[in-house]
Amino acid sequence: MSASSRVHIGKVSVDRISLGEMLRSVTDALHERKPKTVFYANSYAITLAEDDPMFAAAMAKADVIFCDGFGVYVASRVLRKAVPERFAWPDWLDDLCEACCAKGASMFFLGARKGVAADAARKLEDAVPGLRVHSHHGHFPKDDDSSRDVIHRVNESGASVLLVGFGMPLQEIWITQHRAELRPLVVFSVGALFDYVAGTVVRGPRWLTQHGFEWLTRLVIEPRRLWRRYLLGLPEFALLVGRQRMAMTTRPNLRMDGR
Repeated sequence: MSASSRVHIGKVSVDRISLGEMLRSVTDALHERKPKTVFYANSYAITLAEDDPMFAAAMAKADVIFCDGFGVYVASRVLRKAVPERFAWPDWLDDLCEACCAKGASMFFLGARKGVAADAARKLEDAVPGLRVHSHHGHFPKDDDSSRDVIHRVNESGASVLLVGFGMPLQEIWITQHRAELRPLVVFSVGALFDYVAGTVVRGPRWLTQHGFEWLTRLVIEPRRLWRRYLLGLPEFALLVGRQRMAMTTRPNLRMDGR
């Protein structure tokens, strides 16, 4: 992606990419045998990058960062570099699986508690006939020895597409540290996706999730784990975007894109 096709929000550059373009990017990578690393951005990612240099550095090395959060979608408009749409993982995983199946590309789900990724894999294999999905849980020490063993399992599976769900920022940092050793052509970070697919975590009503209130449904479901992220993080995100918008007004030549 060129710098002009990105919006820079804080320390994270988000690609102004549609879902259709995202899927074509994946199928092109599979066809051309060209490695691609894809991360997602929401308001938590933006504020986290401000305080975590390792996470910010990992995000900067991604080939594509798509808009996963409604806050980022709104912020891109405030900053006059609007992304075409926001697509959260649960809304487009089926499309990705169908695209992989059409290409004859198997997938690997890595993450979540023991059994969760396997359950998610089985559900998607049932939903998309012909799809092959391998899996491994994410509750292993992320030291060199354990990571080397898991990477060997991933590579031996022959999977072309790897989805890693360790939670942010661990998943992005781990992927970046081990990307050269991972053979799958396309590697994604996916957060809690496997829990949603397996049904161990319930997603909020669609009329809420599609109108900017997914954070509220997640907070209601997991208040103890997520209260700080949303009740403190969202005002911090709004302040960051507000300061950046003000800087555009006072310094009109300030660049708001590039990675």
